[in-house]
Amino acid sequence: MTISATPHVRPARLSPDAAALLGRVFLIVLIAGALSAVDPGFASVSNLLNLLRQASLLFLVASGLTLVIIGGGLDLSVGANLTLSACLAAAAIKSTGNPWYGVIVAISTGTLIGFANGLMINRLRLPPFLATFGMLWVAQGMAYWFMAGQTIYGMPMSFRYFGTGFLLGVPLPMWITLVICVACSVLLRRTTFGREAYFMGANQTAAFLSGVPVERRRLLLYVLSGLTAGVAALVYLARLNAAEPGIGEPLLLPAIAAVLVGGTSLFGGSGNIVGTVLGAILLTIIVNGLNLLNVAATWHPLVNGAVVLIAILADLAISRRRSGGT
Repeated sequence: MTISATPHVRPARLSPDAAALLGRVFLIVLIAGALSAVDPGFASVSNLLNLLRQASLLFLVASGLTLVIIGGGLDLSVGANLTLSACLAAAAIKSTGNPWYGVIVAISTGTLIGFANGLMINRLRLPPFLATFGMLWVAQGMAYWFMAGQTIYGMPMSFRYFGTGFLLGVPLPMWITLVICVACSVLLRRTTFGREAYFMGANQTAAFLSGVPVERRRLLLYVLSGLTAGVAALVYLARLNAAEPGIGEPLLLPAIAAVLVGGTSLFGGSGNIVGTVLGAILLTIIVNGLNLLNVAATWHPLVNGAVVLIAILADLAISRRRSGGT
């Protein structure tokens, strides 16, 4: 009687994307554990909820930017878009007393700015950097002109619920983050549009020759970036209870940093929205930890810059390995 040998079963291996996400989760847990050991106040429920709320706000700004970068573009106007959308929404709410007018105005403004970005890149053949850099100044300038040095504050409590309320014990911005994260993940991973966005980011010429409607896809990516900037403007306005021309200026670089730290390649064609969530959490934990450790604010940009540089160097190393370079 012959006993057949047991077939060799190879252990399941994680995909590179899943392994990268797990690595970032491990890094977050490691840093959080170290901060908890140094300062027990870090692990308090109130601090963790505040931390996740701040990370949610950063993610909302970075989510649309992630889509654009995956598609091979760049959107430097998200911060200024948020500023103008928040200022116009605040004015609409204060003049009408109806929060829903503010919602409509913010979403419409953000989407129109994204549409204008896509149109300039498609029709005027402007590089994404120049088109969105110009829009940054246009939107910022319009916000300063519209506000005329004033600050609009005192939003209705029903509107402030967007930024300060809780649902099932969880801050509402985290629920909004979850909805946008799931929607963007499904869009990127489960639809033809998402696969074409990755294709465009990896090789735009090949995508065009393969029949991908590159201009229409690019326009929609910028519209989505503007739409999410409008949503972020609503949450920021509800959270801060005030709008002023400089509200979005400090958000652009942290948003780009969250995308890069989250593993999305600045060269396009790779990355995912969950990575951006983890990147936003990681950056927020670092800032929170520096505050708890009483590190002077003047050192914060240096630390954040070092983290971003490490992420960029890792991205370059991965890109060279994939292309077979040294």
